[in-house]
Amino acid sequence: MELELLKPEVTSIINNDHHNNDEKMQSICELLQAKVSTYDWVGFYMAHPSEPTLHLKSQAGIPTDHKVIPFGKGICGQVAVSNQNFVVPDVHAQDNYIACSIHVKSEVVIPLFKNGKNIGQIDIDSNTIDAFDDKDEKFLEWVNAQVASII
Repeated sequence: MELELLKPEVTSIINNDHHNNDEKMQSICELLQAKVSTYDWVGFYMAHPSEPTLHLKSQAGIPTDHKVIPFGKGICGQVAVSNQNFVVPDVHAQDNYIACSIHVKSEVVIPLFKNGKNIGQIDIDSNTIDAFDDKDEKFLEWVNAQVASII
């Protein structure tokens, strides 16, 4: 699916006054996982307010045991430290990768900023090698900006 076509649906979720923020984030995960064929797992990890850890807030796809990730560990933990997008074309080529599923081949993690501070991230796993490009990064940056607006 063309990512731009999902923007009105994301906006509708964000503007839904009948759901709380947790429900909105869950709905966004479910939408992206259902509508984008290469997004096999979608989740939001949020930074703990006083500890250097990320905590799984919402997710769509196969459940994961990785509900808490220390800063610096795995792709998500590296993004928590670097504050930079991280696109991994082949997860098996990464030394500091936390395997969530034997089927995952590539991953993209985009930090979520609020008032200039990295407060979390969106994490997407794909069972397709080299599944992500600049369009995914830009779209997911936009998604995170929408989420940041309600937090």
